[in-house]
Amino acid sequence: MTNLAIAAHGLRKSYGDNIVLDGIDLTVPEGTIFSLLGPNGAGKTTTVQILSTLITADAGTATVAGHDLIRTPHDVRGAIGVTGQYSAVDKLLTGEENLLLMADLTHLSRTDGKRKTAELLERFDLVDAARKPAGTYSGGMQRRLDLAMTLVGDPRLIFLDEPTTGLDPRSRRSMWQIVRELVADGVTIFLTTQYLEEADQLADRIALLEGGRLIAEGTPEELKRLIPGGHITLTFAEAHLLQAAHHLLDGAGVADPEALTLQVPSDGGVRAIRELLTLLDERSIDIAEVSVHTPDLDDVFLTLTGPQKESVR
Repeated sequence: MTNLAIAAHGLRKSYGDNIVLDGIDLTVPEGTIFSLLGPNGAGKTTTVQILSTLITADAGTATVAGHDLIRTPHDVRGAIGVTGQYSAVDKLLTGEENLLLMADLTHLSRTDGKRKTAELLERFDLVDAARKPAGTYSGGMQRRLDLAMTLVGDPRLIFLDEPTTGLDPRSRRSMWQIVRELVADGVTIFLTTQYLEEADQLADRIALLEGGRLIAEGTPEELKRLIPGGHITLTFAEAHLLQAAHHLLDGAGVADPEALTLQVPSDGGVRAIRELLTLLDERSIDIAEVSVHTPDLDDVFLTLTGPQKESVR
């Protein structure tokens, strides 16, 4: 049985008449990346704040890193790390001083604090800049330092709130690699992001939150298959093979005689692909090339949340 880093049931939160969370359930297995997406006001930040003990829910139960959120919040805090959208780095201190400060706050001994600081500076490629003020760092370096500070206490679960906002593509991919390495070491990541590509690249599972309710959840591929528009493109070497395939499928799909292609509507699932290829093989209709096209997460987001909501912050 898979151990759960987060198990929440029926979380509710209101501010006056404004219902922010309307009874959501979440399960996040240990050692995975879970991404929570949703438009502005969907309740993402509130969810993170509740699960990280910053605020309390009006109703519902949850265990985080094996600890009850209400009965043992101190134990929860000792097992998690939080990297917010806005950097917690003190820009007047050097990178090394920021890390040593975190070591003091987590009650590490002077020796252990220096050792941990040296390890993290090396891991996050900050050795050369260690004794420079953090205010002189690039955006990517500051985000790396921010995440390194979160790791001083060896958290088992890290909440990453839009960790790559404002970063250039190279810095963003560098952060992605760091996140993957953390998960490979057994850390669990709870990710909120405004970049759908980021969730697609990183997340094992994604939940879509709207109006305080979870409206969809699954792997990136499962979510994409919820949206119509997917198809399989078959390419043929000769026109008569294209015609035979089109006839065999009772005219289904869109044939392009010039490109010698046939687009067949499909959810892109393995079973659908296998059945189509088997059918063509049984009739000795050779295929030169096959490709699968499914909607991306942008399509999923806009379709499920409505066209008027274009941000996932």
